[in-house]
Amino acid sequence: MKNKEIKPEAIWNEEKRSGLKEFISSHSAKQSKERILKNKLLSIQYKLEDYIQNDTDDQVLRILDFVKMYLKELKITKKELADYFEMKDSNLHKYLSGERKLNAKVVLKLSTFSHTKPEQWYRVQIKNELRELKKENIENYKKYDYRNLMEIQ
Repeated sequence: MKNKEIKPEAIWNEEKRSGLKEFISSHSAKQSKERILKNKLLSIQYKLEDYIQNDTDDQVLRILDFVKMYLKELKITKKELADYFEMKDSNLHKYLSGERKLNAKVVLKLSTFSHTKPEQWYRVQIKNELRELKKENIENYKKYDYRNLMEIQ
């Protein structure tokens, strides 16, 4: 009895790739507008999670960037969102752009709006703050190493 090894070419050849693309396209065309919207919003949620977890990402994304993605897919303006959140547009913009730190009320509104965990919005804020501090000069913070304190005593 011979052991037959399955080669990648047998699974993913050009004919099968094009067949898969056709299947995906035809299946996507059958989806309702609501399902398509849910998929797009889920895609943004995955981008948010990926941004939080990815340490090698050179691109800085602000909370505003993620909110703009949601607004684009939902076809609403930031002003409409501010009204919906019962806030002034300028005030909301300061939170989203990082000019002001997020507070629990804004985070709960964002997480409810986007169907995400509140902690994710804080994590984006913290990640960006730490990135800025590292840019300043991480060497300035080495003086706070506990070993330096132990040498003093």
